[in-house]
Amino acid sequence: MNKLVFIFLFITQIFLAQNGFEKGNALYQKGEYEAAISAYESVLNGKQQSAEVYFNLGNCYYKLNKVAPAIYNYEKALVFHPNDSEIINNLKFAQKMTIDEIKEVPKVGFAKLLRDFTAIFHYDSWAWIAVSLSTLFLLFFVGYYFSQITLSKRIFFIGMFVLVFLILISVLAAIFEKDHDVNERPAIIFAEVAEVKGEPKASSSDVFVLHEGTKVYIKETLDNWRKVELTDGSEGWMENSALKEVK
Repeated sequence: MNKLVFIFLFITQIFLAQNGFEKGNALYQKGEYEAAISAYESVLNGKQQSAEVYFNLGNCYYKLNKVAPAIYNYEKALVFHPNDSEIINNLKFAQKMTIDEIKEVPKVGFAKLLRDFTAIFHYDSWAWIAVSLSTLFLLFFVGYYFSQITLSKRIFFIGMFVLVFLILISVLAAIFEKDHDVNERPAIIFAEVAEVKGEPKASSSDVFVLHEGTKVYIKETLDNWRKVELTDGSEGWMENSALKEVK
């Protein structure tokens, strides 16, 4: 009985979420962006998160010239679909509305090469690549075991060694990318003006000032303070109420 109730509630939740999503789309087409936002947020309140919902929310806020919410929702959409070109393109348009112009310090050396390589795919994709290669390895092993021709055996044997190497690379890439995803804590400034302090206390002097929509990375947490880092390497402390974490 409990399982039937759970299934019923689950199906109902999906149905309501779908209705909310479609309602939001219809309202967006009519230009009723505030109402569309309420519809999309009702989907999120029902624990039905997706890149599509966050992307549409970002579009609504962008139409209303609300910088921080637009960028935040586009960033949330990218968490689900990291390489989606449409989301990335809209995010770039939204970022043009921000005040702060922060340069990105280019990384060099082996660390950059490693990061560029593993970032080609999401860690889930790397995991599936490893599974696919493992299946292919099994097929090569079967071919090697049952083959009666010397040349075929050599081909299958060499192929198995190559596949083991590729499987190892895929697994390590998945682990590295997963670790990067877990440890990276991006956040968006929601305060119109946010003072970044040298120390985690209100009496500390300002290091620099940021404005809404700017993306930062949280490096440390202390009570209601967050140590943040910018893409140019600048660091400082700011109150948690001034920003909103993406993940």
